[in-house]
Amino acid sequence: MLRSILIVVSAFLLLVSAAWALDLASAKKSGLVGETPSGYLAVVQANPAAADLVKSINAKRKQEYVDIAKRNGIELKAVEQLAGKKAMDKTPAGQFVQINGAWVKK
Repeated sequence: MLRSILIVVSAFLLLVSAAWALDLASAKKSGLVGETPSGYLAVVQANPAAADLVKSINAKRKQEYVDIAKRNGIELKAVEQLAGKKAMDKTPAGQFVQINGAWVKK
């Protein structure tokens, strides 16, 4: 079951990334946003456009996490944490992840 959740979460992250490829990619590359262990993006450097992007993407992520949790009969928090770990693991060098509440450049 965990494996199927991983597959669904991975596919979802790819779809969300593809849908926002230019904006999200440039925001991450420029250090404006980063991945968190909670499964959601956060603003690294204050910027209104980055904040709007984070809000929009996080709303879509949350809806997908809720759907995955319901389909698999598990807690939302478990899906969020698994997605967060996966997203942070996939974050390329030079981009930010949040570790113990602090931003770290991979």
